[in-house]
Amino acid sequence: MKIPSLPQLAEQAAAPLEAIASPPRVAILLSIGRGEACVCHLEALLGWRQAYISQHLMALRKAGLLLDRREGRYVFYRLKDAALLDLVLASARLGGLSAETISALSEMRPSPACECPQCTPTLIRAESLKTV
Repeated sequence: MKIPSLPQLAEQAAAPLEAIASPPRVAILLSIGRGEACVCHLEALLGWRQAYISQHLMALRKAGLLLDRREGRYVFYRLKDAALLDLVLASARLGGLSAETISALSEMRPSPACECPQCTPTLIRAESLKTV
C-alpha cells in the first residue's frame, strides 16, 4: 500500500473546509446543529429563499457533510458527523465569538414560522383517544 504524500493528505483535509468556507453554509450548519432541519425550518430561521438554501444544502450534501431523510413532503437534513459542528464552533471561537453565544445558536428549536412536523407537531383530537 502506497503511503500518501503530505500534499495529498493536506488536500484531503482541506476538502471539508472548502465546502463550508462561506458564511451562508456556516449559518446552515449552525442552524442544523446537533439535530436536523428541513428547508422550511431553515427558511424561517435564516430568512433566506428556499432556492438559495437548497443550493447550499446540495453543495454540503455533495461534499459528504450532510445526510437527509424524507418524511412526507419534507426533507430533513442532519450533519453526517458531529465533529463538523465542533469544527465550526472552534472556528467561531477563533474568530472572537463566545462559545456560549455560538452554542445557543446551534441548539435546534421550533420556529413559529415553520410548518414542518418538528415545529408544529400534529395534534391528536381527544375524541380519537377514547376507548370503546
